[in-house]
Amino acid sequence: MGVTVVAAPASLLAVLGLLSLLGRLKSEQTVSRIVQCGVVVGLMASLALLGLMLVTGRRHIEFGFGHWVSIPHYDFWIKFEFDRLNVPFVLLTFILCGTISAFGTRYMHRESGYVRFFVLFALFQLGMIVTSLACTIETLFAGWEMVGLSSALLVAFFQERPAPVRNGLRVWIVYRVSDAALLIASVVVHHLTGSGDFDNFLGRAAWPEGHGSLTGSAALLVGLLLVLAAAGKSALIPFSGWLPRAMEGPTPSSAVFYGSLSVHLGAFLLLRVSPILDVSPPLCVVIVVLGLATALFASLVGRVQTDIKSALSFASLTQVGLIVAEIGVGFRYIALIHIIGHACLRTLQFVRAPTLLRDYNTIENAIGDQLPIGSVLFPRRFSDRVAAWFYRLALERGYFDAILADWVVRPFIRVFECCDMLERRWTDFLTGGPSRDLELPQSPTRTLDDLL
Repeated sequence: MGVTVVAAPASLLAVLGLLSLLGRLKSEQTVSRIVQCGVVVGLMASLALLGLMLVTGRRHIEFGFGHWVSIPHYDFWIKFEFDRLNVPFVLLTFILCGTISAFGTRYMHRESGYVRFFVLFALFQLGMIVTSLACTIETLFAGWEMVGLSSALLVAFFQERPAPVRNGLRVWIVYRVSDAALLIASVVVHHLTGSGDFDNFLGRAAWPEGHGSLTGSAALLVGLLLVLAAAGKSALIPFSGWLPRAMEGPTPSSAVFYGSLSVHLGAFLLLRVSPILDVSPPLCVVIVVLGLATALFASLVGRVQTDIKSALSFASLTQVGLIVAEIGVGFRYIALIHIIGHACLRTLQFVRAPTLLRDYNTIENAIGDQLPIGSVLFPRRFSDRVAAWFYRLALERGYFDAILADWVVRPFIRVFECCDMLERRWTDFLTGGPSRDLELPQSPTRTLDDLL
């Protein structure tokens, strides 16, 4: 049954991908039935495994696909596990993916990229299942990459317009930072323990009773890298700027990615490595501060959004920040329940969003006047100057995009341009003349605009 849970989304991706490449998927009804079948099979297998765990009293079940590499000071396994953390997350993934796929078959009706949407949707579902069930950091990284790739491609789904493509590239750049942090963390873990198996550095006890084997300084280093990875994936500050840009994708992908599942993946990672947090109190303080700061920032920015999807995205980010703070404080089960409830609520709200404005317009026409706008942003005891400063800060989303562009991206581009210039001069010297026919753009500003 455990193998079926992973095999069902993998088979769904394989079938949709192969039939799409062969040009055999021409009926929307056929695609819908294949997707629903894959989701139902995975959900039934997950429920059966949950029932088995409840009947037998087992809290930790492992299964894998062999020991691939075994050399001195290095082991590589492909292993999966079921415990009290990932079983609810897997069930949540299948239920919400099934709901969104049923909604998407109608929402994407007669869309030219209908098949492409569901192929990427199947890739996302497989990535979520692999990440949730991973028992080694390498397996988790593989699922993490699948989620990131499918997310960026679905943000740029409407590729005939420049804005979705540009915003999809921004999402991909932030995900690269997150992925790099997770990859460096896996290298450090291998260096410290000789293996990426969670049992070696998170303890063999069932979640959340494991005890980390890393020392305080090592746990702080690995933990900070994992926090950076979680911050990029869950849009915590200072990476919050990509979240509203991700709304360029279709509403079904926005609902399942940035309203319910993908946006909680960083919090799930912190829950998975929670034994490391117990070893390092300073790391817990960092997580609590990061979570509360993100919640405060998202609550402030969400109040000035002018479109419903951006407002919902920052409302989601507010709750994600609170969930991260709960993890830092040590409320692991509360954070897990918070994730499940919030994911279900946001999915419903995102699915409802396309018709909400139309319903408001109908109500306004019926009552003959506008609906009440609501309370103002700040109480009157704040001075006008302070209120205007906060309003501008919220409207510009904390200036995080500009700060990252000016102080992170542009310095990197200048370094790469200098390296390119030195390489070009050296090759020109060796060849005795121009060694290139095409010149790269020299302006850092132009290069940044082209990239972002």
